[in-house]
Amino acid sequence: MAMMLDSIQLDEHYDLAGDQLEWTDEFDWDAVAQEQERSLAGNLIVQEGVKIHGRPITLSSNGAAWFELSLVRQLEILRDQPGRVMPLTLPDGREFSVIFNRTGGAALEAKPLWRQVNPGADALYELTLRLLTVAPPVTPDP
Repeated sequence: MAMMLDSIQLDEHYDLAGDQLEWTDEFDWDAVAQEQERSLAGNLIVQEGVKIHGRPITLSSNGAAWFELSLVRQLEILRDQPGRVMPLTLPDGREFSVIFNRTGGAALEAKPLWRQVNPGADALYELTLRLLTVAPPVTPDP
């Protein structure tokens, strides 16, 4: 299955070892939120609840996959649309509704493999995409 962000196929690239974008913070997420405080009597009060959305998804090539500038330009167009909710499909079939995560670093980071004054559409880049899960868009009933 292809890795897709909106209508852009992310696993069309030059790779070193069959690698693709890696979800680097996949296991940093805890689906349960917890708050702790003390009562005036000194008792511990713990509140827990399940998080619905807001899971960060950072996809990074980590030097193992390279992407053409033409793909970076397509991703720039998506990045520059505020509030755009996009479908993300991972190679294992999992699907998420995401927006670009604009905190904690650039939402789209592209580092060229070789510095060039005027890179062509086939110039190669390492990529990092910072995304955040959100509720899927509501489609109106016909």
